[in-house]
Amino acid sequence: MKVTKKIVLSEHDMPTQWYNIVADMPTKPLPMLHPATKQPIKPEEMEGLFAKALVEQEFSQERYIDIPDEVRDLYRIYRPTPLVRASGLEKALDTPAKIYFKNESVSPVGSHKLNSAIPQAYFNKIQGIKHMTTETGAGQWGSALSIACKHFGLDLKVYMVKISYNQKPYRKSVMQTYGAQVIASPSDTTEVGRRMLAEYPGTAGSLGMAISEAVEVAMTQPDTRYGLGSVLNHVILHQTIIGQEAKKQMEIAGDYPDVVIGCFGGGSNFCGISFPFLRDNFVEGKKTRFIAAEPASCPKLTRGKFEYDFGDSEGFTPLLPMFTLGHDFEPASIHAGGLRYHGAGTIVSQLLKDNLIEATDVNQLDSFKAGVLFAQAEGIIPAPESTHAIAAAIREALKAKEEGSEKVILFNLSGHGLIDMASYDRYFAGELQNYAVSDEEIARNVAKLEKLA
Repeated sequence: MKVTKKIVLSEHDMPTQWYNIVADMPTKPLPMLHPATKQPIKPEEMEGLFAKALVEQEFSQERYIDIPDEVRDLYRIYRPTPLVRASGLEKALDTPAKIYFKNESVSPVGSHKLNSAIPQAYFNKIQGIKHMTTETGAGQWGSALSIACKHFGLDLKVYMVKISYNQKPYRKSVMQTYGAQVIASPSDTTEVGRRMLAEYPGTAGSLGMAISEAVEVAMTQPDTRYGLGSVLNHVILHQTIIGQEAKKQMEIAGDYPDVVIGCFGGGSNFCGISFPFLRDNFVEGKKTRFIAAEPASCPKLTRGKFEYDFGDSEGFTPLLPMFTLGHDFEPASIHAGGLRYHGAGTIVSQLLKDNLIEATDVNQLDSFKAGVLFAQAEGIIPAPESTHAIAAAIREALKAKEEGSEKVILFNLSGHGLIDMASYDRYFAGELQNYAVSDEEIARNVAKLEKLA
């Protein structure tokens, strides 16, 4: 294995502000709608669900928003994160392309999710909130919010998608170690959970279902607010610290990316790595491509429809203008649990609609093959979610080889897979398979959406 070149910033180089891409978008996202009135939702109508400061960020048009000192102090535990030249992977692929990755796996919870968990817990704490609820797919977000809530003295209840609850027992253990209560979703602890269990007996669950349960608890219990790990604007805002650091590091490396790639579930890590570079396309005329890599079994960007839809299965959330497979779509039980979400955020959906970003899909077996190659070449075992970005980066590197091009590829390693080894065991045993979604199933689901808005 060839030694890689690591570019590390000092803590003094860490950004002091988050970047809000809405300020620079050529076409602003359509507004969220109130599901009852179908009118644009007002900020105060969301304050019963989210902390007031987070709602302000959600609706903000400001280009830069200050990061509170207390949040930056906690970021310093693991940030800035390294940028690594993947020379081992380049050699394994025999490609003339230069491949870099931003290593977000070095955080205490092993993923990028802590970038938003810390500020979300902070803003709830200073508002006087005592309890939080959330959902988690593979467990990365639940782990991140668990440790953040523990630091700020908040109780946390996590609804974990049932298939991941069973597939990834150590993720549950991590959350419990940090003091969170973890419940397999759908559960019998909420009204919506009980309805789902009755309607879909034996269901493996979905992020949409888990969101519905967490939102119900937040809406019905005092001093309780909900925390979201992806999709909405304020979450994506917090994650832009990734791309801002990467821009400084690429400058030190003497390179600038031709392609930026992130895996895609709801958009947090893809947007986090991409948006600071995408601003250069808007204001400096750069021609960088941006590729969101999603699972072929949950192809909302590549095969979904741009419509107003709910962010959860039950319809508790506002109606969001997004690429979606329908809020009642139940994805196949792939091991990249964090990518099993039916829709995309409003910002990234508008950008895709305007052809300012691209999307590609990756089969489960191809993603694990890419993850193993990366581990052998670079020494880091990636999370199943991150393997989708790696697979897309490998495709681009092999295209560069065919073209004889020295293109520069940057991808976000959103997390390590050391708590996901049971999934790798199943891959090596030949027990995993690819899942296909039929055109008929997608058409049946999205046909219902035209009646919503």
